[in-house]
Amino acid sequence: MGAKKRYFLFLSVDSLIVTFSVFLSYYILMPYFTAFPLGVLAVTSVILLVSHHVFAHMFNLYHRAWKFASVRELVAVTKAVTLALCVSFLLTHLIYDMSFVRLMLITWMMHLIFIGGSRLSWKLAAYHLNDKRSRQSKENKALIFGGGRGGALLIKQMLENESMGMYPVAVADDDPTKMNMEIAGGVKVEGTREDIERLVRKYGIKKVIIAIPSLNKFELKQIHALANMQGVDVLTMPNIEDVMSGRLEVNTLKKVEVEDLLGREPVELDFDGIEAQISGRTILITGAGGSIGSEIVRQIAVFKPKKILLLGHGENSIYSILEEVLERKDNTIGYVPVIADVQDRKRIFEVFDKYRPDIVFHAAAHKHVPMMEYNAREAIKNNVVGTKNTAEAACHFKTKKFVMISTDKAVNPPNVMGATKRMAEMIIQALDKNCTETTLVAVRFGNVLGSRGSVIPKFRKQIQAGGPVTVTDPRMTRYFMTIPEASRLVIQAGAIAEGGEVFVLDMGEPVKIVDLAKNMIRLCGFKEEDIGIEFVGIRPGEKLYEELLKAEEIHPEQVYKKIYRGRVTESSLSLIESKIRSFLSIDETELKEKLLSFVGQENMKQEDLEQEHAS
Repeated sequence: MGAKKRYFLFLSVDSLIVTFSVFLSYYILMPYFTAFPLGVLAVTSVILLVSHHVFAHMFNLYHRAWKFASVRELVAVTKAVTLALCVSFLLTHLIYDMSFVRLMLITWMMHLIFIGGSRLSWKLAAYHLNDKRSRQSKENKALIFGGGRGGALLIKQMLENESMGMYPVAVADDDPTKMNMEIAGGVKVEGTREDIERLVRKYGIKKVIIAIPSLNKFELKQIHALANMQGVDVLTMPNIEDVMSGRLEVNTLKKVEVEDLLGREPVELDFDGIEAQISGRTILITGAGGSIGSEIVRQIAVFKPKKILLLGHGENSIYSILEEVLERKDNTIGYVPVIADVQDRKRIFEVFDKYRPDIVFHAAAHKHVPMMEYNAREAIKNNVVGTKNTAEAACHFKTKKFVMISTDKAVNPPNVMGATKRMAEMIIQALDKNCTETTLVAVRFGNVLGSRGSVIPKFRKQIQAGGPVTVTDPRMTRYFMTIPEASRLVIQAGAIAEGGEVFVLDMGEPVKIVDLAKNMIRLCGFKEEDIGIEFVGIRPGEKLYEELLKAEEIHPEQVYKKIYRGRVTESSLSLIESKIRSFLSIDETELKEKLLSFVGQENMKQEDLEQEHAS
């Protein structure tokens, strides 16, 4: 029914109720009171009618969505009816000098019963209609985990919104005081998290919805493990504050993804310390179109720098991140796209000379391990020479801080990519000794979830194609971190850097790749035997187990939450420069061997020094 028709319907219904309720009330009292003439009652009825419509408009009784009515609407009806009766009582008393207290009291109750009842019947009709529709879609039965405010809101939305296509049949909650309590719409708490499997089998549940958005990652993993059964989807609802503020709808449900299970609780940053260094400054981010670089751009923007330089070799990726940040329409930050290759020393120096950045986050690098095994010279040119060019430009133009993004593959590297990143770290450490006005540091971390080189997008494509999912080796393990967490910790490490450090991010517990593959298959709604897992053997340059620091490099104390300072060996810049010239002048096959040998000798040198020091 349209708004205009609904308005006239309620106006007509209220007019009939108000007009005749005083006569009905008098009829109830008539055996005891017969002194009120019919004319007096008629005038009283007219006064009541006018008064009611005045207060009904004042409290907006004709333009409310009564099918969503709650206590607020009941209070509005009570106020309008009470004020209308009070005004009518005073006016009739002034006109006729007669007291109508009992008559008005009965009339007041009649108004509440009939006017309130007419609104309640609207809600009841909508409820029964939606309930009937909901029960017709029982093939999508849902179990709600969480019997709090979020769970109650979600159940009401499911019962009232046919488009959700889900019917709530039971609630699970760990609070023993809620057991057998009806949460909303007749749906009861019937168990705890340990009863999820029993309830799923009992009712034929198709969806398990976690209605506690504040649940920490550890508990989310536990509940997902209990609910992760064949044919059952596990979803989460948005944060209740976002729902109440109107930023999100209750029915904005999100399927639990592998990133949710591998992710960890967000670290609290030193916002004041970071803002003091970044606010009002010019920040240069190399590789700004990549997974980490683009996320650093997003995170840095929070601290209100004056200008962010988006430097990258690929125009499409730089265009994408530029379009994204410009959509925010934040005129306080100037975004400058810079198409440049870090291998081009002249161009890099021109960029530094023109913009004079205060802080540099160097994320540009070739990162794909197997690809670099076939292209060792390109790895050296980009990862080693490119880092040297950018870092020396920072020193020459007196940039305050230079933060290089490194990798766990730089530890005992058996591959070209890891070895070139370790050489890049050595360059940063060597330059820091000579650059008195520039603080240079490196930050190591492992794999980031969802990045272009991550195994997760690859697995997802393989599952969508029907399988099999290819895993190199059943023993293969890796550390994982979300892109936002890694980027935040890189920014934090830059803020606390004193110079020459190789910071290492706490990556948590390593994850077996085969377990990750099994989880993803189940999350996509398939059985392992439907998709299959095929072991294809270790690729060139890969290690079974990654490490963030060698045993002798570990500094036991964190310098900040989830950030450690590594104790790594240092080499002279002249030695590194001579090695770079040598590597770029020899055959590709010999190059790889000599590169790994040089980094290996650097590791051996550290062991010899420590043994000598101990003796």
